[in-house]
Amino acid sequence: MNPEQFSNALAEKGIELSEVQLKQFHDYFEMLVEWNEKMNLTAITEEKEVYLKHFYDSISAAFYVDFNDFHSICDVGAGAGFPSIPIKICFPHLEVSIVDSLKKRMTFLDALAEKLALTNVHFYHDRAETFGQNKAHRERYDLVTARAVARMSVLSELCLPLVKKGGSFLVMKAAQAEQELQTAEKAIKVLGGKVVNHFSFSLPIEESERNIYVISKTKETPNKYPRKPGTPNKLPIE
Repeated sequence: MNPEQFSNALAEKGIELSEVQLKQFHDYFEMLVEWNEKMNLTAITEEKEVYLKHFYDSISAAFYVDFNDFHSICDVGAGAGFPSIPIKICFPHLEVSIVDSLKKRMTFLDALAEKLALTNVHFYHDRAETFGQNKAHRERYDLVTARAVARMSVLSELCLPLVKKGGSFLVMKAAQAEQELQTAEKAIKVLGGKVVNHFSFSLPIEESERNIYVISKTKETPNKYPRKPGTPNKLPIE
């Protein structure tokens, strides 16, 4: 998917990009490739692959969820900024917070935000487990996103504590997501969530399976969650 195909594909979904936004995506791609030579940000570096598998894939959430309904977003384990930075470029009104445990990724994201002239973006170098117990962030976000960084039972414990009551947790997964969801049902319920929507679709061109789950926060998360760093992964709520 080249930049023109990318722009046309988004326009078909009702997302019209300005010249400024298209340049932001171009600069994002160039910085990603340049910095990737110094640090391991992504295995995907070919332009048409980045536009499809990182940019388009990140924005696909907006085909099913209206981001105009949200103000504050937290992206857990965003790595090189996916999905939240492509979403932020398309929806500049959003206030985006990214938490990631690797300091070098924060350095890249700081430089990226400056290059793209992004406002209202905040980067936190922290483990999701300790971040979720921080009163300044716990149950403060309209929407929390995660893009396939762990299995769903683990993700739920890392992300749902950050979602405000009445807010949403958006999980982006590839194949075999339904099986993961069944295993995660207990965790989602315990942490105060309820699955309200599931969207399944194929990524264009390569036709690979994608799944988006929308989990609504119906009640507050018990204080003991998230547990200590490493525990959710070792002993998931299942």
